[in-house]
Amino acid sequence: MSYSSITQCVTDQAFLNRLNACIAQEQIAKDETPSPTQISSQLMWAVACADDVESAYESALAAYHPNPGGDASVITDEMILSHVQGSWPPEPQPQPGVQPLLPGV
Repeated sequence: MSYSSITQCVTDQAFLNRLNACIAQEQIAKDETPSPTQISSQLMWAVACADDVESAYESALAAYHPNPGGDASVITDEMILSHVQGSWPPEPQPQPGVQPLLPGV
């Protein structure tokens, strides 16, 4: 496991496209309006850091694979789906400049 391979994975456009497709499909299944890029930014690190995803991506890099994030034989759709579902719903992200309400206030 290396931070370098995790970083490469979360900047791999093919991987991010597949992650967005998974998230959109999950949103549609939940009768939500698909807006995967908003949720993708919250989930991409969790998915890329998952042991099986990170290990597969790092192995592909070591083998000089030209497209590790886009190859479903490296990171399967099932791997992505499993980690997306396991992290759903994503934690809401604080909005810049908006202070959360304090309990009891």
